[in-house]
Amino acid sequence: MNWIKYKLLVGALLMGYAGFAQQVIWVAPNGTNGNDGSKESPFASIDVALRKARELRRLDSTSSVKDVTINVRGGIYNLYEPIFIRPEDSGTPDHPLVIQAAPGEKPVVSGGVNVVGWSKVKGKIGGLPAIAQGKVWVADVLKVGGRNIEFRQLWVNGKKAVRCREVDDNNLKRILSVDKQKEEIWVEAPSFNISKDAGQMEIVLHEMWATAILRIKSVDVVGNKARLTFYQPESRIHFEHPWPSAVVDGKNGNSAYYFTNAVQLLDEAGEWYLDINKGKVYYWPKTGEDMATANVVVPVLEQLIKVDGSLDRPVGNIIIDGIAFQHTTWLRPSLQGHVPLQAGMYLLDAYKLKPKGTPEKKGLDNQGWIGRPPASVEVSGASNIQFTHCDFRHMASAGLDLAFGTNHNLVQGCVFRDIGGNAIQVGTFSPENFETHLPYDPADEREISSYDRIENNYIDDVTNEDWGCVGIAAGCVRNINIEHNEICNVAYTGINVGWGWTKSLNCMRNNRIHANYIHHYANHMYDVAGIYTLSAQPGTSITENCVDSIGYSPYVHDPEHWFYLYLDEGSSYITVKNNWCPKEKFLANANGPGNTWENNGPMVADSVKNAAGLLPRFKTIKHE
Repeated sequence: MNWIKYKLLVGALLMGYAGFAQQVIWVAPNGTNGNDGSKESPFASIDVALRKARELRRLDSTSSVKDVTINVRGGIYNLYEPIFIRPEDSGTPDHPLVIQAAPGEKPVVSGGVNVVGWSKVKGKIGGLPAIAQGKVWVADVLKVGGRNIEFRQLWVNGKKAVRCREVDDNNLKRILSVDKQKEEIWVEAPSFNISKDAGQMEIVLHEMWATAILRIKSVDVVGNKARLTFYQPESRIHFEHPWPSAVVDGKNGNSAYYFTNAVQLLDEAGEWYLDINKGKVYYWPKTGEDMATANVVVPVLEQLIKVDGSLDRPVGNIIIDGIAFQHTTWLRPSLQGHVPLQAGMYLLDAYKLKPKGTPEKKGLDNQGWIGRPPASVEVSGASNIQFTHCDFRHMASAGLDLAFGTNHNLVQGCVFRDIGGNAIQVGTFSPENFETHLPYDPADEREISSYDRIENNYIDDVTNEDWGCVGIAAGCVRNINIEHNEICNVAYTGINVGWGWTKSLNCMRNNRIHANYIHHYANHMYDVAGIYTLSAQPGTSITENCVDSIGYSPYVHDPEHWFYLYLDEGSSYITVKNNWCPKEKFLANANGPGNTWENNGPMVADSVKNAAGLLPRFKTIKHE
């Protein structure tokens, strides 16, 4: 026996004599929660496995169980409530709790339910366009807790169907005028028949760098025009807040819009409509789709996992590996509308200052308080949490959120695809009770998300519902590392770091945005860049990134207002160096002191361009 084998054997024997052990808990779709969690007798749900892991540690005062691993077999795990991970679930730095896909298998944690019992509609549907009559299928809406579920997304055989709308993205119409005092918008008279009571119809309105979703209260047709009014609270907020607002007589004309969510708009294959009052969902199948066998999923849960610690009792040392998260909902736009400020952060209250100016910023004319869009997986009060090789897909709002009081967490080798909002959110943007233009600098520094790492992730086809969202949205963060990610097919910005629009020193500093590959961005919105910053961030660096392939839409508010790199209001003490892009199109807008720009543009070495994005060992995740 050689020396190395002898040492390993002795070490194992000593651990055995000391009572150390590894516990593996198994979960499988065909398991039962009354089982013992062994491989032969697995549990049915991850939360029950977590409870067993928690109890093993609690009951074993000698800490004989050092390593606990939860192996999750392949299949779909439909949740009726989020999985909560609490401080009692924490591992240690040397012995983390591991929740992982069983070797070679692909478990999916889903917040959705299947819609079954489809039948082709017999007879006519009131209001349905003539072209769709006889082609539409119908199913009953499922009930949860005795109530019809409401949803804004529907997936058929893994593909998101289109919530019925008037026109496609390339043919949006333009508003005619806005009356802020009367809270009205005038548009062309609709080409479809609509009653004065608009039912559940909405307007999606393109506004500079954001899109507002307003529930229509009434439609009054006057000749070839129509006057729209809207429900509260979004009506007041939308017409009071100054930025961003609907454009009238801008450089590229008036703001674009489209109508959605009325049976009169269901006029193409691949579209669907929910009649929540009657409890029916209608769908016009595409060629080749058989509704008798189609897998149709709608989302029910807003969150799938909540890692829920506090500043004084954080969650720590947990690895989540190889798990897929799918099918989450977001109903705020259906219940309260959606009026965002930027990066999907929606306004709870906002108004224009008259006269303008605050003690901190003399020229400020905008006051606002924001809410944060929900994510399928949210982490708060936590450190050393790792998400590795996970898949985030088919989500109404954000994918993953390191929301508050996070530090030394890792997101690596994950895929984010088909997500309505931000793929990843990190750090406080501003608390709901904190005016969003103020410099955020909490007395308790544990609130600040710091030393989190977002590395080697593939982000594709995100922001596909809220066009003002971004690939990676980092707010008031410190010592964050955003490195070697590939971000593509986004409606607005690739990476956003910073918040607050202020030159004043705040909690942000020492952030690193390095060697990312961002392409095919700004597909719908301008005032944009591949990488964008706000506010003072001493010690922050943007280096060796590759930004390429700017998108374009005919309705952007200013066709020239796009950039590869963009330091916006208050950006200070930031180094921008050795970033490759096809030409030197950058912006430094209302910056503070201390910024350094060096060697950015097409002159940067091809080696930098070629090295940006996923490292070789992670490139295969693009095809998973």
